Amino acid sequence: MPNELASRLEPLVAEAVSTAGFDLDSLEVQQAGRRQLVKVVVDSDDGIGLDEVAEVSRKVSAVLDENEHVLASAYTLEVTSPGLDRPLTLPRHWRRAKFRLVRVTPAEGAEYVVRVGRAGDETVRVLADGRLQDVAYASVAKAVIEIEFKQPPAADLKLLEDDAAGRTEAKEEPK
Repeated sequence: MPNELASRLEPLVAEAVSTAGFDLDSLEVQQAGRRQLVKVVVDSDDGIGLDEVAEVSRKVSAVLDENEHVLASAYTLEVTSPGLDRPLTLPRHWRRAKFRLVRVTPAEGAEYVVRVGRAGDETVRVLADGRLQDVAYASVAKAVIEIEFKQPPAADLKLLEDDAAGRTEAKEEPK
């Protein structure tokens, strides 16, 4: 039932989130005692702050209240942003990880760590071992952001910025 509820609520919630200027990353509905727990994860290219989470929460709550017949019970709403441990599964996730270190598990081959550059519709430009390379999303089985405790090397960031401005060329995919 919760999965069915989530699929029925998703268009309503997505519209409310979009109206607030954000992307709906995920929507879950779970039974929590006598109530439903509606968990909404939102994001944007510029990130999302506490004030914006509150704004989205008000908009989603209003939509859920207007459509209370869909839930048919009391609910608890939880609006949050994605954590750093969220897998990068869509081009927009990669775009939002620009300049971050990412651990990539390819569909074939050994795991590797890269710094993310510009993300397109089918591939992402990365910096690996001092070389710019294009990686097709279809070749990635899993990718997650690596936590860094120090500033990235300035030379790496400059190389990625120059690439985004069209001043460099890509090499082949990492092995």
